[in-house]
Amino acid sequence: MTSLCLMPVLLAALPVTITFDSAKPASETRIAVADPSAGFPRDWSGHEALVLEVRASSPQRINLKVHVRGGAPGKERASRVVFHPYPGVWLRAAIPVSMLAKPPATGHDMAAVGNRSRPGYFLSLWGPFVPLTDVEAIGFEMEDPIGSPTLEVRSLRLEKTSPGDAVLDGLPVVDELGQYSHGTWPGKAGSVDDLQKAWRGEDRELPTGDFGFCRYGGFAATKADATGFFRVEKKDGRWWFVDPDGHLFLSLGADVIQPEMTTPAAGRDAFFRERPPAEVLPARERGGDRGVSFFTWNLLRRFGEGWPSAWVDHTLRRMDAWGLNTVANWSSPKLWEAKSKPYVVPLESWIDGVSYLGLPDVYSEGFAKTADERARRQCAPRKDDPWLLGYFPANEPPFPQKELQTVELVLAGPKTATRDALEKWLAAGDTEERRKEFIGDAFDRHVSITSAAVKRHDPNHLNLGMRSGGRPTAAEIRAARAFDVYSVNVYDYEVPVARVRQIAELTGKPILIGEFHFGTPGRGLAASLVQVRDQTERGKAYRYYVENALAMPEMVGTHWFQWADQPSTGRFDGENYNIGLVDVTDRPYPDLVGALVETHRRVLRLHAGEIEPVREKPAAN
Repeated sequence: MTSLCLMPVLLAALPVTITFDSAKPASETRIAVADPSAGFPRDWSGHEALVLEVRASSPQRINLKVHVRGGAPGKERASRVVFHPYPGVWLRAAIPVSMLAKPPATGHDMAAVGNRSRPGYFLSLWGPFVPLTDVEAIGFEMEDPIGSPTLEVRSLRLEKTSPGDAVLDGLPVVDELGQYSHGTWPGKAGSVDDLQKAWRGEDRELPTGDFGFCRYGGFAATKADATGFFRVEKKDGRWWFVDPDGHLFLSLGADVIQPEMTTPAAGRDAFFRERPPAEVLPARERGGDRGVSFFTWNLLRRFGEGWPSAWVDHTLRRMDAWGLNTVANWSSPKLWEAKSKPYVVPLESWIDGVSYLGLPDVYSEGFAKTADERARRQCAPRKDDPWLLGYFPANEPPFPQKELQTVELVLAGPKTATRDALEKWLAAGDTEERRKEFIGDAFDRHVSITSAAVKRHDPNHLNLGMRSGGRPTAAEIRAARAFDVYSVNVYDYEVPVARVRQIAELTGKPILIGEFHFGTPGRGLAASLVQVRDQTERGKAYRYYVENALAMPEMVGTHWFQWADQPSTGRFDGENYNIGLVDVTDRPYPDLVGALVETHRRVLRLHAGEIEPVREKPAAN
């Protein structure tokens, strides 16, 4: 059971400074609002926003909880959102009550469902959610706090009309190099000249990697049957990819290897000390915001006018030096075109018109036609490319894991073939189990139709699966018969061995980790989905995760998410995680990339069962 440090505070005592206790795995302070003198109603119906004026000392995530009466003995009853404030500035957060009271109803993948960008902070809406009709307290909780961080709360109120979000002081929050303004850290660049010196140093020191790879990234010392394309094979009880030349291959990749790390800019000029010039990056629409990229501006500073091709060359040199043999999901097509590293292709959405948490109208006659057309357009031109490892037909579709919510959305939505099919299904018996079974049937239909379309237009390449998020459901596992590889995104300190083996046994397929990462709070960046204490621990975490994963016979690869840190002012959905192999100034994190090198030199012998993985676990705080 989690040990909780609980500090009660009366609303009348504001302003207050909350200190999160680093000696506890979870530290919470509750501000009581049930007292009539507090001026807070118990019933929040009819109110638009919970308005807080706060200043955080650290970008560590805060669980903002609204506690209500009526929980079972010893169990809390509360709604929860994860609150990620910019550190070191006073901000007004006008959080919509609707976000606190009910789960999101839209989004094509898990991140799109859960993340909400706000000026000065962002929210992750993962629940739980309860009706806010008998509220007694507002809680601020931090799990595994690092360095006893603080949160100053000077105002807390409920409003029927939202005043909007704002950074109240401390602007700008980003300097001309894209670094967070409020804070110092080892190696923080003070000027472009500083960066030029650091870049020249990396150029001199970047080694030539020695990982035993042949031209396609397979292990030169191994041999299997060559087909001219990537395939999978179980050899001596262990799964492997086999490269086009017939060498055993484990996929060691990084996602989002892009020369852009875009942050929304509309209405945010005051956030930036200096805005990147328009010619650096053509403005792109991201949810209605015009985006800018300090990362791209720094690439121009580093490489000059020919930076796009120079960045490709330098990135491939880094991959060679760090032992990365795969250009993983959402990466630049310029890297595909270089014909230097195997690559994967994420296929575009299969949704055409209405959808329910990522579920298209799969029972309509038009769905199969849409799937065929999109597969033909995307897959047929690539069917003869030996450098293509395979396709990801989707990423973390929410509906298989949100079955009951999806059913409610279908029933409340417009008349569609899927709604007709659901109503007919429920006419034979409307139970929670049957509702879940229908979503399982819909998912199976989705997978069967899209997978057949991909194979029809490209029979040569692997279907790498839909990249399940979290704990896959029985329906997701069952549908995997249509895939060549089962891909799952596992954000944790280690891959769950029992679950992976169960999936492999039930599907008869090898397993690929499509996403994982570790971050630490600092530089104005939040820690990421899996927090460790510092940059040294990020390296330890990589080694522990990857070595123990690839020691498993069922595993054929791990893909790190992502190449560069997200912007400190957030990407399109607000995320501002420290998850890069390199930072916003295009400088590597030495502890992390050093860990890549050490582990990647060992993976062949690890997977062959010749040596043991490292056993030192990382520290969370």
